[in-house]
Amino acid sequence: MNIIVFDDLDKLYKKAADTFVDLSKKSILKNNRFVVALSGGSSPKAIFNLLATQEYAEKIEWNKVYFFWVDERWVSLNDEKSNAKMTFEALFDKVPVNKEQIFPMYKDGIEPEDYAKEYEKQIKNVLGNEGVFDFILLGMGDDGHTASLFPGEAVLDEKEKWVAAYYLKPQEMFRITLTEPLINKAENILVVTFGESKKHALNEVLNGEYNPKLYPLQLINKKEGLQFFTDEKARG
Repeated sequence: MNIIVFDDLDKLYKKAADTFVDLSKKSILKNNRFVVALSGGSSPKAIFNLLATQEYAEKIEWNKVYFFWVDERWVSLNDEKSNAKMTFEALFDKVPVNKEQIFPMYKDGIEPEDYAKEYEKQIKNVLGNEGVFDFILLGMGDDGHTASLFPGEAVLDEKEKWVAAYYLKPQEMFRITLTEPLINKAENILVVTFGESKKHALNEVLNGEYNPKLYPLQLINKKEGLQFFTDEKARG
């Protein structure tokens, strides 16, 4: 596990974009493709904006990249709350990515639980039964959640399904998410989290007693391929 603390968020975003480029080159050289799962939120948006610039876009073989999502609110792809909508606007609409290699975590006319099963099949169609992503981008909420793995929810105990959908009562909406077993298979995981509000949870995740029911990000294995990009305000 590698933790890098930045004194400037622009440097953090640049390092994250550089990491994406470097891993894409290594994966494409090895397997002729790069299969990733993306997160939503303001931090990924800043990274995607960088990747869409000419400086970065020309370094990536977009036709060999496959895009999935880590989690999603069960809302229309046109909804402002949609992670997919944000990613299209910030990145996909600006680079020559193969639209058939983009797998949004939402589909009209189907129940979220049923689409979770369908989404798992889509992942297996690309990654096979091993299900090893080349790269997963994660964030962390103030409460220590990551993806849609929220404190105290039954999804934290899921060991069989790769994708799960459930109703999150505090938010009064359905969420769909990759589960811990699938996330932990990934070759490379980058957690981007920063700011004073993340300080307590990040300290607990990295240094506290193991209590993933309270701090779900602890479910992610502290292995060689795991990196944390954070700032001085969050690290303290």
